[in-house]
Amino acid sequence: MVKIRLTRMGAKKAPFYRIVAVDSRKARDGEYIEQIGYYNPVAQPKVVVIDSEIAKKWLANGAQPTETVRDLFKANGIL
Repeated sequence: MVKIRLTRMGAKKAPFYRIVAVDSRKARDGEYIEQIGYYNPVAQPKVVVIDSEIAKKWLANGAQPTETVRDLFKANGIL
């Protein structure tokens, strides 16, 4: 099963996340299939960049977004 979720990047106390399509059995920061965008909650204002074409392709193929990613998609008009 493919999930669309966040993978953590960045330094200690300065998180930066990539939005990725990944096999649900892989580790949080493990190998992913494709990068869809990124999310920086530390920046003011928060930075969210999502490639909507790739995101819609994965959703159409049955990928399940996590709750956080679903909220980001709704805020950016993808869902």
